[in-house]
Amino acid sequence: MSEHGHHEVGPAHALERLVFFSDAVFAIAITLLVIELHAPHLPRGASDLDYIQALANLIPEFVGFFISFFVIGSFWAGHHRAFSCAKHWDPKLLFPNLEMLCTIAAMPFFTAFVSTNSNTRVPAMLYCGWLVLTALLNMRLQRLATSPAVLAPDVSDETVRTIRRRGLAVLLGAMTGLVVSWFVPALGTPALMSIPLWRLLILRFAEPRGLTAHQR
Repeated sequence: MSEHGHHEVGPAHALERLVFFSDAVFAIAITLLVIELHAPHLPRGASDLDYIQALANLIPEFVGFFISFFVIGSFWAGHHRAFSCAKHWDPKLLFPNLEMLCTIAAMPFFTAFVSTNSNTRVPAMLYCGWLVLTALLNMRLQRLATSPAVLAPDVSDETVRTIRRRGLAVLLGAMTGLVVSWFVPALGTPALMSIPLWRLLILRFAEPRGLTAHQR
């Protein structure tokens, strides 16, 4: 270990353990989403129309499942991009990573809440508000993972800026959903699809020159 408390990645290194643990939490959370999709049970002799109607009644649950599946998947992808640039262990990564994973682990609950109570303001705002919190914690973690103390020496400054801009786009998309939920609750969670648009806008209007990773 160096005088700064960092050392290179090794087979049993703490950085690898943090990444493996994080991947497990993401995988479990994204899998638990399907638990809220309960297959309808109809009495014997039910007509085809009855089955179609029963499936139609599950549309809010399916919408919530698919939205949350890709939201959690996006957070995992961001986590993967940030930590693929990491080379050194820093104890400062531990609790910010746990805090972000805590919000991810709770996503199945908030998904079930908004899906069961679709078109209502409080569940929609709570869901999007929880994503705002997750996005903020994610941005802090990405910044730590791409800081000089952790960053691999061969990672370019542009790569670091791109990772951080993607995190900002998620935050802006979640905030968009939160605002939309107040006015039109039914469109709150679909408004999260604005995240790719925010990403394009940020990349388009970002200054060609920004602070380097060694200046942040």
